[in-house]
Amino acid sequence: MPLSSRTTHFCWIFFLVAFASQAQQDSLVLGFKEYLGYVKKYHPIAKQAQLTIATGQANLMKARGGFDPKVEVDYDRKQFKDTEYWDRLNTTFKIPTWFGIELKGNYQQNAGEYLSASETLPKDGLYSAGISMSLLDGFWANERMATLRKAKFFSEQSKADQDILVNEVLYKASIAYFDWMKAYRDAEVFKDFLDNADIRFQGIRKSALAGDIAMIDTVEAKIAVSNRELGYEQAKVELMKKSLEVSNFLWIEDVPVELREDVTPDLNTESEIDVTLEILGKPLDSFSLENHPKLRSLEYKIDGLTVDKRLKANKLLPKLDVEYNFLSETPDQINSFVTENYKGGVSFQLPLFLRKERGDLKLAKFKLMDAEFERDNAQVEIQNKVIAIYRELDSFITQNQLIADIVQDYSTLLDAEERKFSFGESSLFLVNSRESKLIDAYLKRNEMQNKFFHTKAKLFKSLAINPENL
Repeated sequence: MPLSSRTTHFCWIFFLVAFASQAQQDSLVLGFKEYLGYVKKYHPIAKQAQLTIATGQANLMKARGGFDPKVEVDYDRKQFKDTEYWDRLNTTFKIPTWFGIELKGNYQQNAGEYLSASETLPKDGLYSAGISMSLLDGFWANERMATLRKAKFFSEQSKADQDILVNEVLYKASIAYFDWMKAYRDAEVFKDFLDNADIRFQGIRKSALAGDIAMIDTVEAKIAVSNRELGYEQAKVELMKKSLEVSNFLWIEDVPVELREDVTPDLNTESEIDVTLEILGKPLDSFSLENHPKLRSLEYKIDGLTVDKRLKANKLLPKLDVEYNFLSETPDQINSFVTENYKGGVSFQLPLFLRKERGDLKLAKFKLMDAEFERDNAQVEIQNKVIAIYRELDSFITQNQLIADIVQDYSTLLDAEERKFSFGESSLFLVNSRESKLIDAYLKRNEMQNKFFHTKAKLFKSLAINPENL
């Protein structure tokens, strides 16, 4: 599908600025580190991961709002047929604090002909300053305290979740790059051997026309050229598909970017992978699960559920609220607030069976146990997965060396067979057979190397690393 003009513009700037310094002849090289750097900075999922932290911070701000001071004003007036029935003004300033304690300041002024005796106040109104608090249910744990604590844990959990999301998209992008690099190497193999087969065909054709060899040899040489050309076309199709998969991860300023045909992967990436993925120098004996983002996320989840369980347990206590207010007509005089003038009250509630509260507590305990089981299982899974990957990497080092030796030996056999053929001591069939074996060995080496890179990416994912240097 053709790119829009805006997309094409960004595509051109992207490769001109980022990779012009690495230009080789008529192609541009897209380095692994530069590629992942653009993925981390511009990919929508990477940006979406940043919203996780913003969401945690917004929830924390919302929870802190439970401790915001409040001003309440209640004004009520009734007048009918020139008679003022009542004129009531009640203003309150409240400051919620941590342990279910609330500080209050109040001003009341009432007037009218139909006020009850309990509403009669001094002409200039009455001031009060006092405190209300919960002594049982709501003292050590209440909704405001629990919400704020859980919001703090969620904010920290969101940071760990962000690392996991970024790691996931970088892992998938790395796999796409490695597959693209393998497809490019495979295409280069077929291209090189197609050139060799064509040169050989031209030489055999000349020899056949000169009468030095039988014309039938040209047919076999032409078949070899066709086979190499068929393999090359199939490899180009695979390369195109893998190139588009890499393009899925390339974005610039919210615009998707498609790789140009002359952009190639960096074939010297092997030396950069460990540094780019930040898995260099991490031997198995130094591996620690303490700072693993997934486990940290689960720990914060458990902390939040623990707070919720304590809140539900506190709900089993009776509700006992007390309030005491000093009263004064002259609040500007501190000594006017005396214990003889006060307004106070006590409120007591106790459900007889506590079935709702006991049910909530059991559910909170089950949720906490479920999260703890999930954490324990995740810890074992991560540990075993990492150990298996380290052992797999050790095996791939040996396998890569073996396949390199096999490629070298097949190359030696082909060279020897070609020399014998030039002396008339071998046949074109044997040369083509040796060459086919060498092609298979090259392709197998590319596949083995790709699996090696995939395993490194799996280690990167298992450790849930969010690279800092991209």
